[in-house]
Amino acid sequence: MTRTRLRTGRLAEARVAEHLRALGYEILARNARTRQGELDLIALDPGGRPGPTLVFIEVKAIRAGSRVGPERPVLWVTPRKQLRVRHLATAWMAERRASGSAPRYAEIRFDAVGVVLDRDDMVLDLEHLVGAF
Repeated sequence: MTRTRLRTGRLAEARVAEHLRALGYEILARNARTRQGELDLIALDPGGRPGPTLVFIEVKAIRAGSRVGPERPVLWVTPRKQLRVRHLATAWMAERRASGSAPRYAEIRFDAVGVVLDRDDMVLDLEHLVGAF
């Protein structure tokens, strides 16, 4: 991955974390590492029913005017990527249970967030798909 793409991704993740905090989510981890790879964001949604929902969020970002890939960044979260995120989430939860540091939650959910940034790093569009997969 190029430095530019890595920077764009990290910036988008920061913007998504701000968006989620504004919605009342508690951010548990950013760029959470497991032995198998990395999860973009992990959060607790306190508004879940019957209790807090543990949410694994996959973030995809593009620059405005990009001619590579689909027109909406969330469409990059392909079935293959969804399966990978599920495996990483399972590993993350297992590691937390083993260490006794697992958060309390009633349900688990997988969200996808697509972000379009302009040349000045401003968010032009943020599409949050709750329960995307």
